Amino acid sequence: MRILFLNDLSDPRIGSSIRQMYQLGAHLRGLGHETRLVTAVQDAGSATPTEIEGMRVHRLHSTASPRWRGWTSISERPLHAEFGRVLAEYRPDIVHSHLLHAHLGYAALTRSRESGAGVVFTAHDVMTFCYQKLTCFHGGEAAHGLERDYAAYWQKCIPCQRLRYNPWRNAAIRRVLARDVHRFTVVSDELGVAIRANGIRVDRTVHNAVREQAALPTAAEVAAFRGRFGLEGALVLAIGGRLHEQKGVGQLLAMLAKLAPRYPTLRLIVMGKRDIYEREFEPRARALGVADRVVPTGWLDGAELQAAYAATDVFVTPSICFDTFGLVNLEAMEHGKPVVATVFGGSPEVVADGVTGFVANPFDLEAFSGAIARLLEDAELRRRMGAAGRARLEAHFTIPRLAREFLDEYAAARAAAGRGPRGIEKDP
Repeated sequence: MRILFLNDLSDPRIGSSIRQMYQLGAHLRGLGHETRLVTAVQDAGSATPTEIEGMRVHRLHSTASPRWRGWTSISERPLHAEFGRVLAEYRPDIVHSHLLHAHLGYAALTRSRESGAGVVFTAHDVMTFCYQKLTCFHGGEAAHGLERDYAAYWQKCIPCQRLRYNPWRNAAIRRVLARDVHRFTVVSDELGVAIRANGIRVDRTVHNAVREQAALPTAAEVAAFRGRFGLEGALVLAIGGRLHEQKGVGQLLAMLAKLAPRYPTLRLIVMGKRDIYEREFEPRARALGVADRVVPTGWLDGAELQAAYAATDVFVTPSICFDTFGLVNLEAMEHGKPVVATVFGGSPEVVADGVTGFVANPFDLEAFSGAIARLLEDAELRRRMGAAGRARLEAHFTIPRLAREFLDEYAAARAAAGRGPRGIEKDP
């Protein structure tokens, strides 16, 4: 079977979902299928075919501004002529869309369906109905984060988006998805709830997965990481990924201020772009009196990232936005680390509350920091929950399971497109 992935992103270092896509592709090729990726670049000089992690990648030049994606994502883009040539040359059996909100756009789904391919759309986020990370659904501090208003409507969206608001966007997206997508999957059940609340059909939840490391960091490598960042003898909390207010970094700093007097060796490592931390969050840490407890590591990947997870005692994801899944939770669980995760979005489907960690409302600083404290105070509880998290990952969140479920979806999409089952052979 020939599978063509669509993704605005192509660098596996910049996002968990794109790393997972390459891992899925590698597993599918191991089963005898063919895979390629169509992506977009804004540098015309980079708009050339290449290979990334064993996958052929077609990089198409996009002139669209992500700022105006509410308008450009539903229009026919100049790059679609080149996309049509890729479809004609590769003749995919399946087009599997991951992220296309900013550059490839929804018209790519129409082109894919018209080519005769079965079309599978995986929603990794809320952008089929929202313009950004969804933050307005829970009512914020005023409602203690207890509301669940997922529907998008102009009274909420115009004050948020202003001139970027497009009154035709969501209806246009719904039409394309209904007409041109044969199978629509989501990465968490709760994401499915939110998307259905906006009039979009959801066929199945296919939870995310990670490819397990061939070997975890050694004790010496963990000690070296701790030594490099002055963490010898410390109790270590960690947060990772994109540093943003919506990811709960500010909430976590307030929690750190609550916890610091009780735990003199407590440190928080912030695994994300250092300049963002220093510009947007360090002043707040200073105001709270915990700046000396925070260790910004900068952006980590590869062996450094694995060592950071291994050096952590408790991993936290205190997002105050709709966190659709939280692949970083799985990455921490792989290293046998307990996780304290947000109640918002898909994290409760990943972190088994009271078994592999805790799930709490980040607007309730007492409850969330209390869950962290339970783990800081009990090394045996950390070990037991961390081991349970590792076992949960191995049972439910592996790449072979992900591939099996998507192969089922591909078969269903081919049938819906009027094309029967086929293996890896070429058309005559």
